[in-house]
Amino acid sequence: MNPLAEELNATIKSASPALFSALSQLGRELFFPKGILTQTAEARENATRYDATIGIARSGGHAMNLPVIMELVPGLSPDQALDYAPSTGNPTLRRRWLEDMYAKNPSLEGKETSLPVVTSGITHGLTIAGELFVDPGDVVLVPDKFWGNYSMVYGTRRGADIRKFEFFDSGGFNTGALTRALSEALDEKGKAVVVLNFPNNPTGYAIRRAEAGGLVDALTSAAGPDREVVVVLDDAYFGLFYDEECLGESLIGLLAGSSEHLFAVKLDGATKEEYAWGLRVGFITFNVEAPGGAGDVYAALEKKVGGAIRGNISNCSQLSQSVLLAAMSHPDFTAQKEEKFRLMRERALTVMDVLKKPEYASAWEPYPFNAGYFMSVRLREIDAEAFRVRLLERYGIGVIAEGGTDIRVAFSCLEVDEIPDLFDIMYRCATELKNGSSP
Repeated sequence: MNPLAEELNATIKSASPALFSALSQLGRELFFPKGILTQTAEARENATRYDATIGIARSGGHAMNLPVIMELVPGLSPDQALDYAPSTGNPTLRRRWLEDMYAKNPSLEGKETSLPVVTSGITHGLTIAGELFVDPGDVVLVPDKFWGNYSMVYGTRRGADIRKFEFFDSGGFNTGALTRALSEALDEKGKAVVVLNFPNNPTGYAIRRAEAGGLVDALTSAAGPDREVVVVLDDAYFGLFYDEECLGESLIGLLAGSSEHLFAVKLDGATKEEYAWGLRVGFITFNVEAPGGAGDVYAALEKKVGGAIRGNISNCSQLSQSVLLAAMSHPDFTAQKEEKFRLMRERALTVMDVLKKPEYASAWEPYPFNAGYFMSVRLREIDAEAFRVRLLERYGIGVIAEGGTDIRVAFSCLEVDEIPDLFDIMYRCATELKNGSSP
């Protein structure tokens, strides 16, 4: 093992033996190299005469550039648009995201997290979490309503034993099912990774205030000596909460500091929060309860994450980070974001109202939803794939079929006046299939 990795591991093990035991073998081997990047960073601080370290071309003291490219980003300098970003991300953006995270999650007040590290979107952050904590055969718990890419990220890429628990129980989150699955995994393995996605894809369900305490208790009470729990919080759709019953913040605030044997990993980003999908700017943030040593642990984790990024994509897009930071600093940013949220909320409320039509009950049952981009229905006596294909080929309408019975509708990409027509056509299609009408 590289001596730099051994040094980081010693730091983590001293402050949090439980966290060290939760790390995967790859997680233990990761480190940030003291090579060109470190020397370049030192030169940027101290090379006052000439800096001949970094592998970019410069001219006139700035990044060399093609005017035809810079003309496309007139609000940014060549260095902001074209230079390499540090492997852990633009430091100013990282600090700004941390400040906003505390403002948006009041339960974090008085608690400490790591400084967010920039990732190339949230999927990249989920992948890094897997590299840090998941070995082949480790148990990863996901609800039975989950984003299919988790299977690739944790199953295919990391060899995890992915186990599902029932998501819904009597119209809400099924804490009991999670409790049973988590207890079984810990009894068997001594460690479990729990992936929670609120608002949820595909159902659009966000944990409710009345449920959050029970969920947190279930997670924290399960953790203990030789029972390490890593909670991966996929907060991709954070902020898109449409009713007052939603918790309205990330679970990291409630989990932070709860147990020396529970580790929260928050993944979020500009993807949905700032309506900037293709910029691919995400963040990974940690909470570890390590009295007297949390700062050292966070510094070590940051180096390991930086090493994971360096050894994979080198660094994330400087242009995307600069665009996001400039947008977040604009005086109209908050108002524009609120305007888009109101539109999204109007679409969600329209769906809720349309689904009250009594005739629809014979065709499907909607799953509870109160947030995010999506809602899902469980078809009655109809195969979901057959329904999807007929709807597409006969009516020119695209939806997602999941499993044998479920259909996911992304109301995020529908205009308000299109929603009633969509569900009327879906009902017509379902009726035709139930009645055995020919294609």
